[in-house]
Amino acid sequence: MSEKTALTPATHTTPPAKLSHGVKKGNILQVAGQVGFLPAVAGQAPTPAGPTLREQTLQTFANVKAILEEGGATWDDVMMMRVYLTDTGHFAEMNEIYNQYFEEQGLTQAPAARTTVYVGLPKGLLIEIDALAVLG
Repeated sequence: MSEKTALTPATHTTPPAKLSHGVKKGNILQVAGQVGFLPAVAGQAPTPAGPTLREQTLQTFANVKAILEEGGATWDDVMMMRVYLTDTGHFAEMNEIYNQYFEEQGLTQAPAARTTVYVGLPKGLLIEIDALAVLG
């Protein structure tokens, strides 16, 4: 049986509770829900990338990608992504940002994805994304 490994890239803060930014076991890597916080700065509270959906979405993708890379995965290894928005009015803009981002990343095959509205994010945050990757 393979060992379970918690993943916290250098760009991320240490989680405030007994949870992980990502977990890898065997060839499975689960990225926990990520938001658009800028890379961690010691001694400072997490800071959103900006007030817009575009700024936060692009930073959220960067945060997910950092965990994928920490676990030895790429976007092409992602089988499923779940996107949580705080406003139904953001669906079209998020889809546009999503499509452009993954075109620029050279993604060969799109993962399965689900987008839903969730209102429980901390004040000012507009998006959260988690991902499931299978390596190899």
